[in-house]
Amino acid sequence: MTHIAVLGSTNMDLVTYVEKAPQRGETVTGREFRTIPGGKGANQAVAAARAGAMVSMIGAVGNDSFGTRMRSTLEHSGVTTDHLRTTEGPSGTAHIVVDDEGGNAIVVIPGANGTVDHLVPGDEGLIASADALLLQLEIPLTAVLAGAETARGHGIRTILTPAPAQPLPPELLAATDLLVPNEHEATALTGRTDPLAAATALLDQVPEVVVTLGAAGSLYAARGSEPFTVPAPQVTAVDSTGAGDTFVGTLAVAIGEGRPMREALTWAAAAAALSVQRAGASASMPYRSEIEAQFAS
Repeated sequence: MTHIAVLGSTNMDLVTYVEKAPQRGETVTGREFRTIPGGKGANQAVAAARAGAMVSMIGAVGNDSFGTRMRSTLEHSGVTTDHLRTTEGPSGTAHIVVDDEGGNAIVVIPGANGTVDHLVPGDEGLIASADALLLQLEIPLTAVLAGAETARGHGIRTILTPAPAQPLPPELLAATDLLVPNEHEATALTGRTDPLAAATALLDQVPEVVVTLGAAGSLYAARGSEPFTVPAPQVTAVDSTGAGDTFVGTLAVAIGEGRPMREALTWAAAAAALSVQRAGASASMPYRSEIEAQFAS
């Protein structure tokens, strides 16, 4: 079984569903509010575990009710939380507005995630024992870099989701094997609006890039090979929150199982398509049997 370590964030998603998101200075009436465990790190961990991997989570939650619930949700999904520490103070939160077209706008407050600025004893051994390390940018860059360099030192594949978009230090990119930005993040990193041009530019810094294109699928580019695109299944989106994390977590499992990249991307797209048809982030993530059925169709 593929073993995936995830170094990243845990947030409680505070989700409001509205017909149309408010503009600046505008007040609208929503129809529903939910609290759903999320965070890019935890989301990718849940996605990978449900897709069939053995998954270990490195991060932090607060000593509040949100922290207790998020730890329980991870464990219920099959994620090992021995390296998920509990800190004094609040857990991270994400304040999300979802409109009737499935689009979202998000404000993240780090909370306990802000304390994850370094590796602690035991983290290096866990990373060294994994087949891949998943990283995102909702914890301090110092920890992300430490995790990436630890993985590189042990020959472990690193997969980085550069979100929220921000300038990346060259040493982090040098320790990244596969970079998975969405098209907006790819533009922010390169200044190029065309996904292929952005991916090509990123190959100067990392050996492989997958640019996710939402409903249009994904674009894969690697040094020394021809780039190609993989379409996404055409579905009606209910809530796109967590779809990118579903894609990355599932992609890591497919790669770990030795699937060719085109097949791995198609498998991950099947999982993401299932997730956008359901509300919430971690709550929407499909299980392996569902992914296989969608992939076969």
